[in-house]
Amino acid sequence: MHVPDGFIDAPVSIAAGAVAVAGVAVALRGARRELDDRTAPLAGLTAAFVFAAQMLNFPVASGTSGHLLGGTLAAILVGPYTGVLCVSVVLLMQALLFADGGLTALGVNVITMALATVLVGYGLFRLLLRVLPKTRASVGGASFVAAVVSVPCSAAVFTLIYAIGGTTDVSVGKVAAAMIGVHVLIGLGEALITAVTVSSVLAVRPDLVYGARKLIKPLELRTGAPGGGPADRPAEGPARPSGASA
Repeated sequence: MHVPDGFIDAPVSIAAGAVAVAGVAVALRGARRELDDRTAPLAGLTAAFVFAAQMLNFPVASGTSGHLLGGTLAAILVGPYTGVLCVSVVLLMQALLFADGGLTALGVNVITMALATVLVGYGLFRLLLRVLPKTRASVGGASFVAAVVSVPCSAAVFTLIYAIGGTTDVSVGKVAAAMIGVHVLIGLGEALITAVTVSSVLAVRPDLVYGARKLIKPLELRTGAPGGGPADRPAEGPARPSGASA
């Protein structure tokens, strides 16, 4: 999915860069409402996890491999605005340190792998939670479906950009068939990683999963007797008859 330098012509790359900058600027403003003392460290961990997971490729079909995009996962864990920032930082670091995706194509990569996946994935996730029961299983299932759909949608966005400014002589139809078809399979791997990760965090610290924060109450530690009374009650001595002296 990482677009290299020269694959999209200069005018479209510049326009995509402007759209990406605008999207990241909006995300910076929105992230102020999502981040606090608890979620800020999780955002850093999420970005690190996405960075590491994107370096690992898994086989798909016909010698093709895929990797995690991470937009849906990041949005569910830390919020859509912060999720865009996490994936955008990962893409920037990959382009600078590993030449994974070109610098001139960074705007295209941010649009396809950060903005598109977060908008589609988190939007579908929230829509599903409105109609599903308010349970942990529903959150895991919704995250799976959202991740599955977000990946081919990201490939479709890239195909649209290629149709406008592609520099190779490969037809748009062939690019669309190859990209969307393969990324449907990649989406299954992404969905499995997303659902397992979200469910794991949800089981331990449900208050840290931004997408489910208003649906599932965090676990509470209760202390007390089985009947609801206080756990420790001071012992009382035997009753004394009236007028008795100590």
